[in-house]
Amino acid sequence: MRADNNGEGGILALLALILQKQRRDADTFRRKTIIALGLIGAALLYGDGVITPAISVLSAVEGLEVVAPSSGGLVIPITIAILVVLFFYQNKGTAKVGRIFGPVMVIWFATIGLLGIREIMLAPQILAALNPWYGLRFFAEHGASGFVLLGAVVLAVTGAEALYADMGHFGKRPIRLAWSGLVLPCLLANYFGQGALILRDPSAAVNPFYLLAPRAALYPMIALATIAAIIASQALISGAFSLTQQAVQLGYSPRVQIIHTSQQDTGQIFVPEVNRALALGCIFVVLYFRSSSALGAAYGIAVTGTMAITTILFYVLARSHWQWSIWRAGAFTAFFLIIDLAFFGANLLKIMQGGWVPLAIGLGIFVLMTTWQRGRLIVRSLLVDASIPLDALLKDLGDDNPDKRFKPARVPGTAVFLTSESKDAPLVLLHHLKHNKVLHENVVLLSILVAQVPEVPITERVEVTCFPHNFARVKAKYGFMQNPNVPEVLAIATERGIIAKPAETTYYLGRENLIPSGNKPIAGWRKHLFIFMQRNARPATEFFGIPPNRVVELGAQMEF
Repeated sequence: MRADNNGEGGILALLALILQKQRRDADTFRRKTIIALGLIGAALLYGDGVITPAISVLSAVEGLEVVAPSSGGLVIPITIAILVVLFFYQNKGTAKVGRIFGPVMVIWFATIGLLGIREIMLAPQILAALNPWYGLRFFAEHGASGFVLLGAVVLAVTGAEALYADMGHFGKRPIRLAWSGLVLPCLLANYFGQGALILRDPSAAVNPFYLLAPRAALYPMIALATIAAIIASQALISGAFSLTQQAVQLGYSPRVQIIHTSQQDTGQIFVPEVNRALALGCIFVVLYFRSSSALGAAYGIAVTGTMAITTILFYVLARSHWQWSIWRAGAFTAFFLIIDLAFFGANLLKIMQGGWVPLAIGLGIFVLMTTWQRGRLIVRSLLVDASIPLDALLKDLGDDNPDKRFKPARVPGTAVFLTSESKDAPLVLLHHLKHNKVLHENVVLLSILVAQVPEVPITERVEVTCFPHNFARVKAKYGFMQNPNVPEVLAIATERGIIAKPAETTYYLGRENLIPSGNKPIAGWRKHLFIFMQRNARPATEFFGIPPNRVVELGAQMEF
């Protein structure tokens, strides 16, 4: 948790922090490898986001089979109904219901901890398991079977990866206090209690968790477990929303609709496209696997893969950001990487039993993110090639230009041309001059830039540069956890001399019509995929908060 990006955690925040310290032209292969690892880890987290709600709710509802074995046929319908309600209410936000999350989880962990302690007191010999010799002897005697067993053991530690991803929501100190003072002790007590129960009654291995509770308390326990499962699922769903926002801002995802569900907490967001995809994915895996034990085979790969990649990126950060020696960083990360890779290797053995699901989801997300990133770079290079230097345009507009036919008429108002960061006159401006033969009295070239930090203070957000003939370039910087807002940027720019009255300002946007017949170094199928993603991206007017009745779009056809 020391590896935070201005308080934000998660694998993309970690990736952005590493890239801050590396120049774009320095060791291109190393940079591309680091980016690829970060994107793979992020893609696997989406697979985790599909499986976690499914297995959490399904395993909680399966407690009904302990109380009434004949109710087994209701488990799947009840699970799907809970998941539908869970995803349906995501657009309401978690700000209000979040107030009960804390007390419920305190009750939950206290309950499972006390149940475990009660059983430990009945069979205290289970505490001998604290001696690591038993674990070493187990591996020595069982060899390959012990390694395979790690694939099941990993289910006891899943969820830990979400602590780092949720650091921006809660902060380091609350997470450390809650984990050390409540969560870890109660989890250990419960797991030792389950072991003690099985020592006393081996038949309890069918479902040792629910059999820890007295029979009269089973129904309340099932209800409490279901609520806890919903809260645990909410953490992963919210994490997927935050991850998507980061991916959009960092240029690894098309624009999507991002709805803020809280006026106080900027981290409370809702992404409809991601919500629908996660809901369909969760329902699919429940119907496909039909039990938490079967679904457990699919659960470990995404989590352990993400953990291993996070450890590798931590090594890179320790070397580049904290200036650790190679021996210190290597020894520290090797300890954790051995554990991560051991768990990951054990889970790879479960690919045919269901481990292919998170891998398939992760591969699909990785292809989408890399295709979008590569496509954007190519389109940007095409736009730069089609532009002309701004200095040349301003010189042509001057009085010393002998070609009077070029000079367009100047009309009242302000024209804002959205463009990438460049010293050139954007293509959309050239098209406007070519077709309309006029130019507004005031021209603003606006660039929205995304910094490798979560948030950029409003005092550092806008940079204004003025040129002759009432031209100005405005650069606005936002963090990857912020949503750009063009009217807000212009309001700040007007305080620095820019003339942009809302009722007299027209926004010009370029719309590229890409034809996949060019010779750019990208596979044909990826060209078609990028074009599909571009056409289905959220309109720039909505994403940048531009008034739609003040927008003019000019199209350009390009070979891609």
